[in-house]
Amino acid sequence: MRAIASALHSSLCLTPPNSPNSIQEQSSLKPKSILSNHPLYSQTNPNISLQFKEKILCLEILGIDSSKALALNPSLHSTSLNSINSLISFLQSKGIHQKDLPRILGMCPQILTSNIKSDLIPVFNFLYYDLGVPQHNLRKVINKCPRLLISSVKDQLKPALIYLKRLGFNDLEALAYHDPILLVSNVENTLIPKLEFLVELGFSKEEVIGMVLRCPALFTFSIDNNFKPKIEYFLGEMKGKLKDLKEFPQYFAFSLENRIKPRHLEVLQSGLKLPLSVMLKSTDEEFMRLLKKGDNIG
Repeated sequence: MRAIASALHSSLCLTPPNSPNSIQEQSSLKPKSILSNHPLYSQTNPNISLQFKEKILCLEILGIDSSKALALNPSLHSTSLNSINSLISFLQSKGIHQKDLPRILGMCPQILTSNIKSDLIPVFNFLYYDLGVPQHNLRKVINKCPRLLISSVKDQLKPALIYLKRLGFNDLEALAYHDPILLVSNVENTLIPKLEFLVELGFSKEEVIGMVLRCPALFTFSIDNNFKPKIEYFLGEMKGKLKDLKEFPQYFAFSLENRIKPRHLEVLQSGLKLPLSVMLKSTDEEFMRLLKKGDNIG
């Protein structure tokens, strides 16, 4: 067991010992304990090779749940530690910090078996050349949306960018830093169906595009779990009008059970008339002051 830890501390995983991102910074970790308590390993299991034990330890010291990572990405079973080490070194060369790795690789363990040349370099080139993200901000974008690293530039990212730009998403900085999740959304199966659903409600296509540009999160909401129940409540219980949603598409970003219904019922009981935006955006304190004041707004 001591040999495993020694090998990992020297060259099997991550950066050299003198590096500021070195694995030795995490001296509080106990490799023997990590392995002996791991569900994929036991000291008496003859089917677990030394290399596999080292791989488990490497992932765990990185802060990654290796059981989950191996379950979500079975290819990890056959991936060498040298390959993982090279991939981690590459990510660090792009500004990714070691403290970022648990979240990034935990969310997308497929990254660990990506090909640096054919998978990862094209993504970073896309961010730099197509979105204009400078090298020192690559980390910020990747942390915002790790799924970028497992998305095909040719089949996913560029088609999404072209579609979004056609709709009017011309602020590439906002797209990169605030809404990169839109770039990993499938155009045919995700973006277009949501736009068409809103059009079918009675909005014009131009109105829907305007709504999405003001509230890009509309493209991330589920039709069945978000749009439909909130539209049903808005038109049925609230007797709302579509023009109100056109003016305040952020309505869909609020919880139906925890915000929309309680606020609407209190406004109804008070006999007041509040604009949708005021009713939902107000803090609890502001909302209570409005109810006590008793003045209709709008």
